[in-house]
Amino acid sequence: MDNLFNLERIAGKRILITGGTTGIGRAVAIRLAACKANIVIVGRHQATIEETLEAVKHDDSETKVLGVAADMSLQEDIEKVFSVVRDELGGLDILINNAALGFGAITKGEYKDWEYVVKINVMGYLACSHYALTEMLPQGKGHIIHIGSMSADTREDGGSVYVATKSAIQGFSESLRKEVNPKGINVTLITPGAVDTDMQELSEEDKHQRIEAMEMLVSDDIAQSIIYVLSQSERTSIVELKIKPLKQHI
Repeated sequence: MDNLFNLERIAGKRILITGGTTGIGRAVAIRLAACKANIVIVGRHQATIEETLEAVKHDDSETKVLGVAADMSLQEDIEKVFSVVRDELGGLDILINNAALGFGAITKGEYKDWEYVVKINVMGYLACSHYALTEMLPQGKGHIIHIGSMSADTREDGGSVYVATKSAIQGFSESLRKEVNPKGINVTLITPGAVDTDMQELSEEDKHQRIEAMEMLVSDDIAQSIIYVLSQSERTSIVELKIKPLKQHI
């Protein structure tokens, strides 16, 4: 039987990962570096960038793994990121839109708090997709992966702000796919259930217990799914991939 993971399709690809220093983004960066992809990871803090770059070290001297400190709520920072992508990678083949913040009910916080979350979770995805397409459309191919959330479907009580942003990404991803598929650009929405990331406001002990009980995923579970998506043939479009812990009640 042929190998379901054709990793040769990933080797040498030029990839941008937002939110690439923690959780799912960090796990994806480690996996993609092992596949010999050229990567730019984006995070808000230089210290976590350096730590992630250390974690993704590899023996292939021809493969680039770079980090950029940027706030994805700011247009100037997003433009800086894509300037690095053009200068260091010479273009872009794959965008993984992953940078996002959690938030609870609309009764919590104030305007500036909701605005910041919306800018990161929605405007960041829109802007990065826009700039990525300026690189991908002239070459007639590329792949945009949005990391969404099953919250867009479950719409749980107490998470109205986060649910609003992830519902927006669900709609954006579907419409964008219809716009750019005919032009050779692939769009995939990955929607995880509960994952052990910084968004989970639980103690490490509680997270461990939920993972052991199969009620929570680890970040690498999602990273593996992204490798699967990217290793498929160009004729294949995986539109949406929902991944939940086996025993999470959704």
